[in-house]
Amino acid sequence: MNQETIHTITQRIIDRSCDSRDQYLQKVHSAESKERKRSHLSCGNLAHGMAACNPSDKTNLSEQSAANIGIVTAYNDMLSAHQPYKNYPDLIKSTASRLGVTAQIAGGVPAMCDGVTQGQPGMELSLFSRDLIAMSTAISLSHDMFDGVICLGVCDKIVPGLLIGALSFGHLPTIFLPAGPMSTGQSNDAKAKVRQAFAEGKVGKKELLASESASYHGAGTCTFYGTANSNQMLMEIMGLHIPGSSFVPPNNDLRDSLTQLGVETLIENIDQRPTPLYKIITEKTLVNGLVGLLATGGSTNHAIHIIAIAKAAGIIINWQDMADLSKITPLLTRIYPNGSADINHFQASGGMPLLMRELSNAGLLHQDVETVMGKGLNQYFKEPSLIENQSSEIYRQNSTTGQSSHIIQWNDSSLTSLDETVIRPVSSPFNVHGGLQLLTGNLGRSVIKTSAVADKQLIIEAEAIVFDDQNDLVTAFENQQLNKDFIAVIRFQGPKSNGMPELHKLTPILSSLQSSGFAVAIVTDGRMSGASGKVPAAIHLVPEALDGGNIARIKNGDRIRLNAITGELQLLVSDEALSKRKLAIKTNHSDQTGLGRELFNNFRNIVSSAELGASSFE
Repeated sequence: MNQETIHTITQRIIDRSCDSRDQYLQKVHSAESKERKRSHLSCGNLAHGMAACNPSDKTNLSEQSAANIGIVTAYNDMLSAHQPYKNYPDLIKSTASRLGVTAQIAGGVPAMCDGVTQGQPGMELSLFSRDLIAMSTAISLSHDMFDGVICLGVCDKIVPGLLIGALSFGHLPTIFLPAGPMSTGQSNDAKAKVRQAFAEGKVGKKELLASESASYHGAGTCTFYGTANSNQMLMEIMGLHIPGSSFVPPNNDLRDSLTQLGVETLIENIDQRPTPLYKIITEKTLVNGLVGLLATGGSTNHAIHIIAIAKAAGIIINWQDMADLSKITPLLTRIYPNGSADINHFQASGGMPLLMRELSNAGLLHQDVETVMGKGLNQYFKEPSLIENQSSEIYRQNSTTGQSSHIIQWNDSSLTSLDETVIRPVSSPFNVHGGLQLLTGNLGRSVIKTSAVADKQLIIEAEAIVFDDQNDLVTAFENQQLNKDFIAVIRFQGPKSNGMPELHKLTPILSSLQSSGFAVAIVTDGRMSGASGKVPAAIHLVPEALDGGNIARIKNGDRIRLNAITGELQLLVSDEALSKRKLAIKTNHSDQTGLGRELFNNFRNIVSSAELGASSFE
């Protein structure tokens, strides 16, 4: 039954996308060539493109006998997740050189950290950075020097941006190389308790900083299951990572060997079994990604990003598709904020190979898809480990290249979870439904993440308290004005209004009120975050306030019903009374200058709604 439903939903996406997908495929087919991409460049063009290369690489590039790989990197050393990428280009280049191939850094893309900008004005650039990254990726590859692409990126908007940009060059084989998570620090439960204590005024900044620093303490991704780690799950289940590589920690021999293997694999996909990106990113692959997201209670940000990624490949996905998939996809993991475990515990409990095997055996994943490893998902049910100083003949299944002092051996993944508090089988899931629900009603359309919300909190009916700025809610809490049941309406937070910043700053406050026994929830045209947790949050509401949505007609004291079981979001005001109300005017908000925000006015003017991917592209 599940398999039949998966195919039905996939087919309607295929039918809906017929014209736009055909247009996309015509575009990438026209760019395909059996010759090296640089073969059409003039001598002057090519001389500029290889001027700084060493003599050997210049020979390869000028003779056009060997492939040239373009590296697009999001490296910076302020982001813990991207700091490990510092040494990747040298490792990639040396591996390519050993195989008679050249590699060049095609360009860098900006990479901002939502953790640093959370609750700050700079957060208003976060969502738009995704499209800027896509454009930066296109600029990096526009020199048309490259036969394949390596994308180096991990965090929130960066992976979606890289993939959107790479899809404009969908005729090129492409692979994503992850960097891995930081080691486990302070427990997530302890971190949450200190945050809540700070919100309640029980501890000061010194104690809070010590706690946060014990949680975020080294190189690698943050270990909770937010957007960054949801990105890594998606790239693996969609076949753009080397199997089992997403959550291997940085700076160790296995990680380096997997990176080398990624280079080898890309070279094979260029010359031995041509596998351009457009063959990997299909309707079936995207449905696999959505199933993985729902089965793991992944980031709500992907209710926006996957739509934008699909659009870049000529595929039309909507929230109804996600909601219908959620009905048949069991929740198989508990990773913070949907549980107490972190991503390292998930990896140790069986990780991606076990998850993908379970979903596949239940008929929830399409098997007939292309990946960087070839046809089908069977290789993704295996996990890599190292053998020291062995013959390179087993360096890679079906490999014909390379020597390495550390040899990757592929092992069948565990058939059962090593910790059922973290990963469960399909036969006994944490919940029979996935972690996402579509909400509809007279306020518009919205999504809610339910995987971490207690059953008793799934239905909230309470009076509205309206805020036009998240800081006003903080002030009201500090003034003891929120000690009651209520639904916080946070409006003018949509992409057209201020770039749709995450409102995760409010989570500790509302969690504190919830812990005190009050029924609380959020309704907003903004985002929460990949770390959305136990407070019911109707987010991404469309139409947004600045677009004339009814959220701009809500008044303090109005009653709102949020029912995450039936999918209802209703302002309990008659249609007649609502129609007579004037729209609120955007007030008490920054003038959107400073920290570069004035440079993004055009993005706010042309961006689409959240349900259309909050995209600045047509």
